[in-house]
Amino acid sequence: MTVRDDLQELVDEVSRVLAAPATLEDAAFTLLAFCAHDDSGADPMDAVRTRSILTRGSAPETRRWFEDFGIAGATRPLRTPADPDAGILTRLVLPVRHDGRTRGYLWLLDGGRIDPDDDGDPALARAMDLAASAGVLLAGRPEDDQRRTLADALTGRPAARDQAARRLADRLSGDGAQVLVALAPGGGAAAPDWRLPAAGAVATVLDDGQVAVLVPLPSTDDLRPAGALTAASLAALPPGSAAGVSAVRRGTAELAAQWREARAAARVAGVVDRFAPVAHWAELGAWRAVTELDGPDPAVLPLLTDPVLTATAETFLDLAGSAARTAEALRVHRQTLYYRLGRITALTGLDLADGDDRLLLHVALRAARLGRLDHP
Repeated sequence: MTVRDDLQELVDEVSRVLAAPATLEDAAFTLLAFCAHDDSGADPMDAVRTRSILTRGSAPETRRWFEDFGIAGATRPLRTPADPDAGILTRLVLPVRHDGRTRGYLWLLDGGRIDPDDDGDPALARAMDLAASAGVLLAGRPEDDQRRTLADALTGRPAARDQAARRLADRLSGDGAQVLVALAPGGGAAAPDWRLPAAGAVATVLDDGQVAVLVPLPSTDDLRPAGALTAASLAALPPGSAAGVSAVRRGTAELAAQWREARAAARVAGVVDRFAPVAHWAELGAWRAVTELDGPDPAVLPLLTDPVLTATAETFLDLAGSAARTAEALRVHRQTLYYRLGRITALTGLDLADGDDRLLLHVALRAARLGRLDHP
């Protein structure tokens, strides 16, 4: 039997013991197993359970609604209230824990009849034992091993990286095509137990809070799996999140290089509107070189203290030095633009009529934008 089969048996047993429809989700609200629903009308059903079964997970707003009741840190049964306006029924929640961590949740639509505080209820005690067994299974899932393997392949010591990369190669099929996706959560880091809202790939949360995802592809020219997975992942992350997709490779020998590409693309997606929210390394153009810089050239530092002049310089250079187009884009008179350009020259010492100076200024301004992302 597989782990999924074992989890399904546990859910069926919990449902039988407590005489209520049961659903098992992991800590990221990804559906793992559910008991069969009685369509005679005897079993209660609400919009949340329906959506979870149909989409194999819950929407971010649903997750936040339930987490507001403290389920993530709960160590014993608790009840969440009903919300008739949202079509949500009251639930009994059994935290699925192992080794001091919440691994998931067992949800039961019991109609409010079970008292979560009744320590003398033998059925509830048996259900909690089953929840603990589910926690052991979730902690030892092959997916968890793969998460650690991917982390080793990207950030481990050289010997560990090589060994991990060889193990991950077994995940690939066909011609071994794959990409790495970097997910940069908006407003901070992803939770350590964050999981993909989709199957078929390997994801891990690294120490800096970014999420790395190894996505197998049908072929080197078919990026559809990466596109679908990235879209689903961003929908499950906070607003303002961005993603970067590496160049396609065959095999896993260059994962470290791909991770640099994916992270760099995610940084660009976070600051350049035309790439947001997902940037592909292969489509970054000159931004690829900018991502390799430590920061802007010192010559432009005085300019960066003036947001109006900085925006003027960026627009002027992005529009190939066309005064007419720049004035139109900024909605200023041509003479106002010429005055600003003169101030830019005075502050930086760079000649905007000189190709080398313009290149230096352009690259430095782009590096400064990435620097603002790194140091908000």
